[in-house]
Amino acid sequence: LPTVIPIFSWSKGMWAALRTLLGSTSAPRSRGAILIKIGLAIYDFYGSRHRVMPRHRLVGRRRALRDMPALTRSIVATGTYYDAKISHPERLVLELITDGLAANMLAAAANYTALVSSSNGVLTFQSKGGGQSKDGGQSEDGGVFSVRPKLVVNAAGPWIDDVNALLGAPSKMIGGTKGSHILLKHDELVRSLAGRMLYFEADDGRICLVYDYLGLALVGSTDIQADNPDTVRCEPQEIDYLLESVRALLPGMSFGRDQIVYAYSGIRPLPASDASVPGLISRDHSAPVVEPEPSRPFPIISLVGGKWTTFRGFAEEVADTVLDRLGRGRKVTTRSMAIGGGKDFPTEAAARTAWLAEARSATGADQRRLDQLLSRYGTKALRIARHQSPWSNEDRLPGASDYGTSEIDYIVRNEFVEHLTDIVMRRTTLAIGGSLTMGDLKQIAAIAGRARNWGSQRISDELDAAVAQLGDKNLVRL
Repeated sequence: LPTVIPIFSWSKGMWAALRTLLGSTSAPRSRGAILIKIGLAIYDFYGSRHRVMPRHRLVGRRRALRDMPALTRSIVATGTYYDAKISHPERLVLELITDGLAANMLAAAANYTALVSSSNGVLTFQSKGGGQSKDGGQSEDGGVFSVRPKLVVNAAGPWIDDVNALLGAPSKMIGGTKGSHILLKHDELVRSLAGRMLYFEADDGRICLVYDYLGLALVGSTDIQADNPDTVRCEPQEIDYLLESVRALLPGMSFGRDQIVYAYSGIRPLPASDASVPGLISRDHSAPVVEPEPSRPFPIISLVGGKWTTFRGFAEEVADTVLDRLGRGRKVTTRSMAIGGGKDFPTEAAARTAWLAEARSATGADQRRLDQLLSRYGTKALRIARHQSPWSNEDRLPGASDYGTSEIDYIVRNEFVEHLTDIVMRRTTLAIGGSLTMGDLKQIAAIAGRARNWGSQRISDELDAAVAQLGDKNLVRL
């Protein structure tokens, strides 16, 4: 992902950077070209050992405006570096879970399940939905169950302190900040980006970004201290802030609320900090351990901070800690292990053509459809194309016609689905991509109802809940 940094001065921020290096948590963070050049050179240095992306480049104002004419004339230069982009983070989470289940026959996963108590070393959980079988399908009712752990890894993100309290180890590890994003239907902006991301400072010094996501312009992010992940939503003032930020950066384009097709917000599980502004809170990760005590005979390892950029390294560190505490050695490295549909994924054009030809021979499916599924699910596309469903492989949703009814049926039966929102918000990009219609939602509810034996009242309740969630928190107009 080519990432362009608009630069508004040559030397700004050097004294503040020195103060931050010496431990200041109140120094402003605006950066000029010299600092950005140094930072990008360090970025290249750290990536040089296993280089997979081009080196950065810095160009002056004239060249920058020729490359991207829509930028404000206030810039003095731009820097460009290269990053990676996750196409569907919710599916990546799912595939990490399913890969973990497949790796060990004793592994288990419980969806919509809450820790309710800890007593004498026994943890009691309450399942809010049905139980789940190892293949992601539905098993018997979940209900209440208990476990006696040797060790607990608390990866509850912004809920870490809440979970530690329930475990009998009250803590104040998290000082989260709220980040909100909006997705705009803005073809002019998407064309101007041409596959690049803009990573820029807003007028107040906060870092914002905009890039093409599913043909929409994803704009983010706010950075506001907040501590209640259960009620978080993108507020009107945050929308105003994001729109004004891109309006200032791209003054020749128009931006308005009517362009918004989706909005979302979440809490970053950052460490508790006394920093004067949220942007100065460390984005590093740590795994503090609460040691056992008589009333709680197991240690708790809490996963504080971190982000998608470092999730594999963080997980490896914690896994090594767990193995060491259990007196076991690592037998397998996951450092280069492909995840989910990334296994055996054809990265070259010739390999992709060969994969599609083989899949077409095995399934009889249309090659264009197989290519679509391969892009969406990786090599798991073959399972979906082979899925034996009561719904025809040829039938599509009425609005989002690139999704098939048999495809949705596969998801419901194999991917830990409990609610309608799981399908449209987490297993697919139907909602965030702006293509979901009320007709689609009703068709998906019918498919899920048939697969899960939902009665008419349950289907109606699921539809009402989905419409309320999407409209209130995500600003989706159905």
